[in-house]
Amino acid sequence: MRDEFRLVVGTIGFIGWGVITYYFFTKALNYLDEVVAASKQLVADKDQPIVLPEAIKIVQDELNLFREQALRNELLAKEAEQRKNDLVVYLAHDLKTPLTSVIGYLTLLRDERQISPELREKYLSISLDKAERLEDLINEFFEITRFNLSASVLQYRTVNLTRLLEQLIFEFQPMLSSKNLTCQLHSRPDTSIKCDVDKIQRVFDNLLRNAVFYSFEGGSIQITVVENQRDISIKFINPGDTIPEEKLERIFEQFYRLDTARGSNSGGAGLGLAIAKEIVGLHKGTIRAESKNELIEFDVNLPLL
Repeated sequence: MRDEFRLVVGTIGFIGWGVITYYFFTKALNYLDEVVAASKQLVADKDQPIVLPEAIKIVQDELNLFREQALRNELLAKEAEQRKNDLVVYLAHDLKTPLTSVIGYLTLLRDERQISPELREKYLSISLDKAERLEDLINEFFEITRFNLSASVLQYRTVNLTRLLEQLIFEFQPMLSSKNLTCQLHSRPDTSIKCDVDKIQRVFDNLLRNAVFYSFEGGSIQITVVENQRDISIKFINPGDTIPEEKLERIFEQFYRLDTARGSNSGGAGLGLAIAKEIVGLHKGTIRAESKNELIEFDVNLPLL
């Protein structure tokens, strides 16, 4: 009797174990089927989030994270392709205008046999000016492409920042005089910084050039250097039309011009500030723009090494 009882209990236990095993095995297979279906959804329907049973919510979260990263990478790829297309379009547009002028004036010089020496000199001067503008544009496009497509290696060395800015202001005197502008530097005589001098000089050149372009006639541009314990701030401030907030948010974008009426002959290709931001970023620094009460301010913040 006892043996029969043990046999019945053992049989019931074995059947119960089999039922429980089958249940959980089937449930695991169902979960696996749902995961497989969700994986297919990642490709077939990227817009819809993955939804799985609560028991495998961690898998759902991982799949949704992967889905978001894939969508983000796809968007970045599209934006990169669009930027490349924009580069080609802007390059063709901005190079066409001065090139057309060069061709036109050189054609006149060739065809007009009886042209006066004064007029010949004028045409040659204009042609040279347009050719130099072409060179500037090509250099700008080369610079922004180089900074975007390669990992630039910075050549750090210590430089007297005050002397660097004084030299820059001196070189800009003809451009400042053309608009009756003055430029004042506020900095200690021995202020030094460790940086890639050539690249940082390009930043300051672009910022001062921008200040000249957008300053009121007869105004005064202020360059102020402020040293802190961990970083150094270089501010370029000029009087000019207040820049709306929506334009300030886009001011460091490639090809963006504050004044759309300015052609590439006067306002550049819209790459100067984009290049400045790239260079400052390579130095682990920041650059920002503010504008209010008819003042425009650019603040470059660089870490002290």
